[in-house]
Amino acid sequence: MWKVNAGRGSQSSRDFLDRSVVAIGWREAGDITGLRSKDAVFRQVAAAYPDNSDRQNEVGAGQVWRFLNDVRVGNTVITYDPIERLYHLGEIVGPPAYRPDEIEDLPVQRAVRWTRSVSRDALSRRSKGKLGAILTLFRVEDGAAAELEELAAGTIMPRTDTAPGDDAVATEAEDPFGAIEDQALERIKDKLGRLAWDDMQEIVAALLRALGYRTIVSPAGPDRGKDIVASRDGFGFEPPRIVVEVKHRRGQMGAPEIRAFLGGRHAEDRGLYVSTGGFTREAHFEAERASNVTHLMTLDGLARAIVANYETMDERGRALLPLTRLY
Repeated sequence: MWKVNAGRGSQSSRDFLDRSVVAIGWREAGDITGLRSKDAVFRQVAAAYPDNSDRQNEVGAGQVWRFLNDVRVGNTVITYDPIERLYHLGEIVGPPAYRPDEIEDLPVQRAVRWTRSVSRDALSRRSKGKLGAILTLFRVEDGAAAELEELAAGTIMPRTDTAPGDDAVATEAEDPFGAIEDQALERIKDKLGRLAWDDMQEIVAALLRALGYRTIVSPAGPDRGKDIVASRDGFGFEPPRIVVEVKHRRGQMGAPEIRAFLGGRHAEDRGLYVSTGGFTREAHFEAERASNVTHLMTLDGLARAIVANYETMDERGRALLPLTRLY
């Protein structure tokens, strides 16, 4: 089993799924799919990246060579979608191809038939660490691969252990700090995902307070389509009034949920819908065409917003998610 990271921060994972491919970069090296030796790959990579050290170009050439030759038709491949927090599993079904105009900065592709998905939350911490290596392409450690396959097949239950596990490390001479921000963000999302539903509601309120709003959090029970009301004055008299719905569950929110949320809004309201399980495409379409300004926030978006505003978050919010910023 191979893992192919979909660009920096896995930002091209949706392209991988929509186009049924995995892809790697080194765009400046041009078409490398016809090269017949690792030395030839190294020379072309080194010529394209003269400011890199020889060791960096050796690592890059090694990654390219493995993608072209060691990854075979029929091999299992995975990639990670950080928005939906899903590892997607598929099968390599085609040879390398150079397509520079399809996915920006990832021109060398292999065709894939995507078949299954596994939630990151279902994995043991050890496997999460093994799958977090910073290399563009790497062979998945046997234990993590077996756990992914068994979870995808439904033959084992999701893991909920919180014991310390192996940290993700670079196994070749890549920058050991190159992906540390992405790794930290995933761990923050892991912590957010383990919060109780009422704590999730409270931390969203704390984020809004960090942005300068005062909040009213609805008590447990029917909330008539709103969990939090945020405004500058604390009562909702002074615009803008932000009405917030928080759904803390695995499943995606669809268009019916967004329509129900929008149905009770005043014309001047601003809507914020937080779903830790993500949203369907139809849900995004409903929000985009709504007459009220409405923002859909995933777990990934929530984690990034908290990191950006953590210094101004009050003690109540920090107590729910204790973090230490590293420079």
